[in-house]
Amino acid sequence: MANQLLGYQESDGFIYKLSGASKLLFFVLVSVACMTTYDTRLILLVAIFDVLLLKLAGIRWKQISFVVKFITVFAVLNVIMVYLFAPSYGQEIYGAKTVLLEGWGPFYLTSQELFYLFNLSLKYFCTVPLAVLFLMTTHPSQFASSLNQIGVSYKVAYAVSLTLRYIPDVQEEFYMIRMSQEARGLELSKKAGLMDRIKGNLQIVIPLIFSSLGRIDTISTAMELRRFGKNKKRTWYTHKAFSSSDSLVVALAIIILLTSFGLFFINKGRFYNPWH
Repeated sequence: MANQLLGYQESDGFIYKLSGASKLLFFVLVSVACMTTYDTRLILLVAIFDVLLLKLAGIRWKQISFVVKFITVFAVLNVIMVYLFAPSYGQEIYGAKTVLLEGWGPFYLTSQELFYLFNLSLKYFCTVPLAVLFLMTTHPSQFASSLNQIGVSYKVAYAVSLTLRYIPDVQEEFYMIRMSQEARGLELSKKAGLMDRIKGNLQIVIPLIFSSLGRIDTISTAMELRRFGKNKKRTWYTHKAFSSSDSLVVALAIIILLTSFGLFFINKGRFYNPWH
């Protein structure tokens, strides 16, 4: 489990007992709410709420550390690129200019630009933890049935289910190959240089991708032989009907979404402006 990236873990907590459809709707609606607003109060509250949900679900740091680190690096790179292409965008949005650091030419840092970049980065930590939480607390088959419940074709839903089932297997195979390579003297740990690690991991990942494609073809052929997709509808073994708890979860998501829309009118736009 420690090595799994997005694998389902079985438990009997409150979040695990919810229907996959309600968790999917919560993830989608809250993500839309966070993406459509730049109100720091709302997205910061959602980010803190996400952390509490991860703790409530019993998800350990080892299981999500790679995802968090990857998203952090991506967020930092995104912030740097946004600043390089529009160093005064925050100043234009908030209609104020408070210089924190003098620079060269157009490259100076204002509190408005820093505030905008902070909000931009915070959006990642509103949506990504929810996605991880959903994938790690929802059985792949239940995920497929939840997609079918909200109107997605069962063929597409089943393809997604197979993908989620296969991810842990690919990860496990990757770690096994890497440990075998390290046992043969190929250093892939933190002791090796960054470029050496990248090259070494690519030597494992590329053949693994091609072997995975071969397995996909095998699975597709087996499903065709069993006449998968012949009927317009199908039943689900792991289908779970909506309960009162599911209704409360969806209601909470709708409240968050409506709050983001309400803040649009209160702030007279997408941005919360503490300077006005």
